[in-house]
Amino acid sequence: MSIGEITALLRGGVLEVLFLAAPLLFTALVVGLVVAVLQATTQIQEQTLTFVPKVIAILLVLAFLGGWMFSSLGEYTRDLFRRIPDMAN
Repeated sequence: MSIGEITALLRGGVLEVLFLAAPLLFTALVVGLVVAVLQATTQIQEQTLTFVPKVIAILLVLAFLGGWMFSSLGEYTRDLFRRIPDMAN
């Protein structure tokens, strides 16, 4: 296995992680910003007020995109297992 193939394999793994984590991180970012603006507007400084909406939003995103995430990760894993014989040569 050459350095180029190893680099491509690592790049594919990093991109897979980014594609799977991006919807969750973006949702947490947007909900956090909205709650922060509401807290600044109303001057309510409750710490749990930011935590609960983020958890609920992330769970909703997981409910809607969880199937896609698991199928994407499963396909990537199957692809890695298919490449094992080529790596031994």
